[in-house]
Amino acid sequence: MSKKEVLKRYFIFLIGIYINSFGISFITKAALGTSPISSVPYVLSLGFWPTMGEFTIALSLLLILLQIALLGKKFKKASLLQIPVSIVFGYFIDWSMLLLEWVNPQEYLMKILFLLIGCVILGFGVFLEVAADVVMLPGEAFVQAVTIRFRTDFGITKVCFDASMAGSALVISLILFHGVIGVREGTIVAALTVGLIAKLFGKALKKPTAKLLPAQVREAVPEYEETGTPHRIITIGREFGSGGREVGKLVAEKLGIAYYDSEVIRRAAEESDYSEQYIRNNEEKLPDARLYDLYTQYYSYGAEEKPKYEALFQVEQKVMKELAEKNSCVIVGRASGYVFRKYKTALHVFISAGMQHKIDRVVRRDGLDPKEAEKKIKKVAIERKNHCKYFTGRDWGMAENYDLALRTDAFSVEDVADTIIKMSDKKLRAQ
Repeated sequence: MSKKEVLKRYFIFLIGIYINSFGISFITKAALGTSPISSVPYVLSLGFWPTMGEFTIALSLLLILLQIALLGKKFKKASLLQIPVSIVFGYFIDWSMLLLEWVNPQEYLMKILFLLIGCVILGFGVFLEVAADVVMLPGEAFVQAVTIRFRTDFGITKVCFDASMAGSALVISLILFHGVIGVREGTIVAALTVGLIAKLFGKALKKPTAKLLPAQVREAVPEYEETGTPHRIITIGREFGSGGREVGKLVAEKLGIAYYDSEVIRRAAEESDYSEQYIRNNEEKLPDARLYDLYTQYYSYGAEEKPKYEALFQVEQKVMKELAEKNSCVIVGRASGYVFRKYKTALHVFISAGMQHKIDRVVRRDGLDPKEAEKKIKKVAIERKNHCKYFTGRDWGMAENYDLALRTDAFSVEDVADTIIKMSDKKLRAQ
């Protein structure tokens, strides 16, 4: 980056942490507890002479030392910038607490209002801080160090870290004041909402942010849509138990082209830290989008890694595009219709069947009894619908997203395969 770009990013970062300090102060002034990371400094400041900001600085320096101990030679010298950032942030907090000295809500509803205002302010500050993409605050950087050292999940580690901060503050308050001070319902509200709010700001301000702060160079999914590919590509979405895989294999066999299903898993495992079994157990799944949003909010704090479902989707997307660039192929599932939506030579197919037909197939194939088979079919359908909607914005199984929809209970697998080949031939000739 140019010096001008670097200065711009640090300026936005400073604005972000200044806004953060106001958000923390608003939450604290609501007198319903404070944010998890600030709970220990706040409780200590109530019992000793240093201010909340100064205790924040001390905690930050301790977290930086722990990062160095955890990472050793992997600790980057650039991360030492956390030291001046921590000092500035601590005094920002003291300054904002001074400016908000007049805030002292008495009624519970007013306390809730100030708490929510504080969460929105803090969420916006986190959004700016992360968008600047220059340095992490010590709390999040420590969580990142733990994930690197022990290969843990960032989201889960962040939850554990926040819980440990709140728990430590609770113990300190019981020792110092023989009661609970500084950790209340507001602490939980802040922990559960600030990341979500930061994510919402990120989505709402995506375009202006991209113009103001162009994405730094990262390893990205290759884009081939502009030039397209001369190869035949057939994507097959399918209901569980409809025989979509059988259809795909038969189409590939008749055409003499590659069939990609397990190969995508194998290649994705090679290009990531995930095992084949892990990918097989987690791809194309999203049990509940709202719970997933709650979980992934912790990645809004600047995690270098991505949540597991998003990471899997991106690595499989990359693998599928690389495979399709090499030769003609049939690709089953994994939102491949969306991945190749701009490829002119691609034919997008959806395979479905009636419930009884699917149950019978699953009973024969997997050895389940009919009730278990039906339960599994419905469960997989929900997971695929959620996954498709969350990552593509599309409704899974909707006709408008496909060139061709066929039922294996109305036609034989052989007839379905022949129809797909016929339509693919026509699409190729039209180009």
